[in-house]
Amino acid sequence: MDLGLKGRTALVGGASAGLGRACAERLAAEGCRLAMWSRGGEALERAAEEIRGAHSVEVTTIAGDATDPSTAALVAAAAQEALGQVEIVVLNAGGPPVSEATKTDPNEWRRSFQLLAITPIELATLLLPGMRAHGWGRIVSIMSSGIRQPIPELAYSNACRSALAAWLKTIAGDVMADGVTVNGVLPGRLDTARVASLDRTRAERSGTTTDEIRARFERAIPAGRYGDPDELGAYVAWLCSDLARYQTGTFVPIDGGSLRALP
Repeated sequence: MDLGLKGRTALVGGASAGLGRACAERLAAEGCRLAMWSRGGEALERAAEEIRGAHSVEVTTIAGDATDPSTAALVAAAAQEALGQVEIVVLNAGGPPVSEATKTDPNEWRRSFQLLAITPIELATLLLPGMRAHGWGRIVSIMSSGIRQPIPELAYSNACRSALAAWLKTIAGDVMADGVTVNGVLPGRLDTARVASLDRTRAERSGTTTDEIRARFERAIPAGRYGDPDELGAYVAWLCSDLARYQTGTFVPIDGGSLRALP
């Protein structure tokens, strides 16, 4: 299916690997011009080169650390310089460390809130005026099922991503009349390096193996497996299309049926 995104411009965060890379790949396959950003380095450049080669689209890379308060402004300016009008922004960043909710650290709260709330909110705020003036825009945030059902030992992620979700839900109604939609996706256990790292941590703490931890989770997932990052990337691309123009303010699980509660 042609999603009608050819020639659109997209800024994708955390794009060197994992879910960000999967979103960038899908948008490139639809013909979007891309600005991919992450902390930079060889992984980001390699991902950009592979996407250029596979899809013959323009790809710019931007290095920036989402825990740095100056990064949102730098990334927004670089993306606008490279792409002109930024029509699509995929908000995505790496996860904070594991911590029990009763044993958190004030400094890590500050770092995590910058990473998962302040930087994405500032970045979207800087790009929204152009989208609204243009009469078309898409903001899609890659979040976590922890905003619906808090995940044990992911206290920083549960709380900080929930703050971002509240802001996104608040603005969704304000910008819809200008042709801008605002949505989020809630990944469950998708086969990424981040999830593999969490599985290793749980294995170490419980004195078992990573394979056993994965097997336990797979038994609890109705789909019976971890998801492929492309399964999330495909849905993000759809949210960015005109086919999804009537959908805004939603947070949709991509989790193989793991969340059992009603919304």
